[in-house]
Amino acid sequence: MTPTPPSPTAVRRLFVLLCGFEILPKTVSTRDRGGRFILSEPVCSYLLDTQAGWVLLDAGMNPDNGRNPKRMQEKFWSQGLAAPVIRESHLMQQQLTAVGIGWADIRQVILSHLHYDHCGELRHLTHAQICVQRREHEHAFGADPGMAYFRDEYCAPQLHWALQDGDWQPFAGLNLLDTRGHTHGHQSALVQLPSGLRLVLPFDAGDLQENFEEEILPGECVDDVAAMQAIRRLKALEREHQAVRLLFHDPVAIQGMRLCPDFYC
Repeated sequence: MTPTPPSPTAVRRLFVLLCGFEILPKTVSTRDRGGRFILSEPVCSYLLDTQAGWVLLDAGMNPDNGRNPKRMQEKFWSQGLAAPVIRESHLMQQQLTAVGIGWADIRQVILSHLHYDHCGELRHLTHAQICVQRREHEHAFGADPGMAYFRDEYCAPQLHWALQDGDWQPFAGLNLLDTRGHTHGHQSALVQLPSGLRLVLPFDAGDLQENFEEEILPGECVDDVAAMQAIRRLKALEREHQAVRLLFHDPVAIQGMRLCPDFYC
């Protein structure tokens, strides 16, 4: 039987940007499991080379969160938390340079949600369109969104927001999926590449392989039922499309990924 040819896609390449590591109790990722363990979890962003230009999926961490003692004290140490580990090689600017582009070349940013480890470089992207779920935006700008929302990293009045409701497709080959549960407006992604390879990007719908293999809820959810539905929906999409899962926070999985300047195509 002749294989079905891949459908058209506007995505040429996908780069995985490794933006640093968070030092977290395992229970942050796996509800009520692993309380004695501390994980060094990677923080990623995904850079898409598309026919319409460069698109960034999530905007990494603000380097000052792991390199400026005053900010580390304010945001982490004073709360009894470990600050992130962000080395020179983790800086997004350096990784963009390795690809041959700069901040100004990024035309669109799509955010899974607005926790600090997903929107830290927005200050460099005030020229770009910033896409996020409407529910997420409303919660993040509400009275008390929670400790993981660093409002000073996403409140610049120059940012150009494009608010979305539910599943949506910005262009062929990239589908954003409503996976609320971890946060009020979390979204995940399904990417199709020219080779026919499909990639599922869960972001924080599930941090670790364990979340999917054993259907373990994330430690932090605003809606447990919706969070479990999100995990099961992503697993079903993987089966349907024979897609590869790229985990955002898994310290084991990251070691087998193609990291920038290498890419998936």
